[in-house]
Amino acid sequence: MAGLRMGQGVLRRKPIEHIEETEAGGGLSRSLGLWQLTAIGVGGIIGAGIFSLAGAVANGTAGPAVLISFLIAGVASAAAAFSYAEFAGMIPKAGSAYTYGYVVLGELTGWFIGWDLLLEYTAIVAVVAIGISGYFGFLVEEMGAELPAWMMGAPGTGDGHKVDLFAAVLCLFIAYLLTLGIKNAARFEMVVVVLKVLVVLLVIAVGFFHIDTGNYDPFFPYGVSGAFTGAATVFFAVFGYDAMSTAAEESKDAQRHMPKAILYSLAISMVLYVLACLVLTGMQSYTEVDPESGFSTAFKSVGLGGLADIIAVGAIIGILTVMFTFMLGCTRVWFSMSRDGLLPKWFAKTHETRHVPTRVTWIVGIASAAIAGFLPIGEAAELTNIGILLAFVVVCVAVIVLRYKRPDLPRTFRCPGMPFVPAIGVVFSLWLITFLQWQTWARFAVWFGLGLVVYFGYSYRKSELAKAERDAVE
Repeated sequence: MAGLRMGQGVLRRKPIEHIEETEAGGGLSRSLGLWQLTAIGVGGIIGAGIFSLAGAVANGTAGPAVLISFLIAGVASAAAAFSYAEFAGMIPKAGSAYTYGYVVLGELTGWFIGWDLLLEYTAIVAVVAIGISGYFGFLVEEMGAELPAWMMGAPGTGDGHKVDLFAAVLCLFIAYLLTLGIKNAARFEMVVVVLKVLVVLLVIAVGFFHIDTGNYDPFFPYGVSGAFTGAATVFFAVFGYDAMSTAAEESKDAQRHMPKAILYSLAISMVLYVLACLVLTGMQSYTEVDPESGFSTAFKSVGLGGLADIIAVGAIIGILTVMFTFMLGCTRVWFSMSRDGLLPKWFAKTHETRHVPTRVTWIVGIASAAIAGFLPIGEAAELTNIGILLAFVVVCVAVIVLRYKRPDLPRTFRCPGMPFVPAIGVVFSLWLITFLQWQTWARFAVWFGLGLVVYFGYSYRKSELAKAERDAVE
């Protein structure tokens, strides 16, 4: 490990030349092909954005300009995606933004991003589970059934609500699925993603014939600023490739496949988002769009109740893939940080035959279940976004720094328009951060402060690079 020593203290960096060395704690199984990776990316991007967030943002933030919100978020996301693609071709290891930041900008930066992603990804899993629960409630009402009020939502979300049981159980189900092994879990993901895309295409194709162009007027009912605020809100619906890139160590040929999977998944998803937003706000006035089950209620409003039920079922099944992608991302970041010694090695232990980090998977599953079960969707959503945006800033800055400091490194994909495209990613991400509410900043500050305590109390002394420095001195 002496060769890993580079720099001192919080700025010590893990050299790329050693990134492929076998790390303590065991490795992961390489079994994912290009289209499985792309499916995981599409699975993470398409879901809550179409089935839940599009309706919520159209109704209360942007109106028909929700289309512009997704385009703005997409531009920022695409600029960052090119940066992720370049790194993914160079560093085929678990960890994504955490690993990239650690290699280029130093240990403290890597820790900062990794620690933040643990909270962000867990919260996203919970938010998506709550969104699915909304469609579940729609189906229950449509069938004329009545479930006990105590299990239908978090405290404060309705009369008699004690826990969102359906959302909590979903989180535990995804954790169980991930413990079965990445190959089996990826097969499930592939099938469900195909079903989800088919449902979205059905929505677009049928809804197109029920568009009333009068519903697009006014296009900016909340002003242009409403579209920008909406972009900050929907942003977490267009960066699933970030979590997907944490699976690089489980790809058969990560250096060739990861860059393609990142770009393919974002391109496919953005086309579907734009078309779906046009249909949703064209079928129904933005003031009448249901914030929780937008498409189902929109189709019901035009007399297509049967199709509305199909959409609700498709939403429940399809959004599962978002939970899958982000829980996968969270567990792989945690695994990577633990293997690097920044968190206890106990967490990096993998299953002997399935080669997946089962310990952290169950911890993340239980944590997300608790958030989904007992926090309203608004409060849970406030835990997301800021950390992902900061991760994008770090990755975009890091790709510029590494391109000019180490132009000799082999790259299977090169970010175009260097340094302007990554710079766009930085500017857009920082700009979108300014639209987030102060509560988001407050929660982020608390989590960041806790992270600093953990880092300087444990990680600074226990990391593999710290051990390498001590060995070199001795």
